[in-house]
Amino acid sequence: MKKFGLIGAAGYIAPRHMRAIADTGNDLVAALDKNDSVGIIDSYFPNADFFTEYERFDRHVDKMRRKGDPLDYIAICSPNYLHDSHMRFALRAGADAICEKPLVLNPWNIEGLKEIEHDTGRKINTILQLRLHPSIIAIKEKIAAAPKNKKHEVDLTYITSRGHWYLVSWKGDIHKSGGVATNVGVHFYDMLHFIFGDLQENIVHYSSDTTCSGYLEYEHARVRWLLSVDENSLPEIARESGQRTYRSITIDGEEIEFSWGFTDLHTVSYQAILAGNGFGLDENIVAIETVANIRNQTPIGKVGEYHPYLNKLLK
Repeated sequence: MKKFGLIGAAGYIAPRHMRAIADTGNDLVAALDKNDSVGIIDSYFPNADFFTEYERFDRHVDKMRRKGDPLDYIAICSPNYLHDSHMRFALRAGADAICEKPLVLNPWNIEGLKEIEHDTGRKINTILQLRLHPSIIAIKEKIAAAPKNKKHEVDLTYITSRGHWYLVSWKGDIHKSGGVATNVGVHFYDMLHFIFGDLQENIVHYSSDTTCSGYLEYEHARVRWLLSVDENSLPEIARESGQRTYRSITIDGEEIEFSWGFTDLHTVSYQAILAGNGFGLDENIVAIETVANIRNQTPIGKVGEYHPYLNKLLK
């Protein structure tokens, strides 16, 4: 049985990590969050030590290590801008890290993390769950079997409505979350790279605090994409049916269905990591470069291959 620590225990995604730790037969022994709304821990690990102060958590983890009973893994579910620091802490504490997306906000942080991996002998793993989704794997195999010179036409639309709280929270601060493209979209960009190969072109047509849209060209695809947390971006068909989330991916005009199968993907991710087959730093580079590039571009408006929803947003 492996011993786990968890940073960011009060966050939205933390329960999936708690469940994955339990599902794989391991134990959460120490958790940290500055917020104390963490009663969910009782459903999985009621005996876990809990801290609201980083310094006390640090001392506790260090004491375990000096007693010869160190943590094996530290799962990181903290706000995006803290991931880099918390992964460094995990490795220096003698544990491997399991970090939520995005691994970091800027590509150059990855090189620094590689150095710490080398110095400590520990490993950083990340959750790239879409690479493990059966439908995504099937699409990748289908694309790989197509003619090598074919460019597929792809439209990606993901709108997940958020309330007024979103822009007040750290997620609405581009310096902390990386903006909508990073916070909402980084796993989609990783998925596109995973399926369609090397990224060749990256253009941003529109960007705001709540919505971002652009064009990506990969080795085997041309992609028009739009991501939004603004319910006003929803298509009429979704609004009329009361939907607050709309997800659509079409490849060569064919709708790709993968709205199912997400429930257990964190457990599947943990199983791969524990078996030594997790996704590490190198697998993250393209997606992190993609979102950093998007974040730092000046949008060009409705020029070239833009997403059709921009006709509504930019009347």
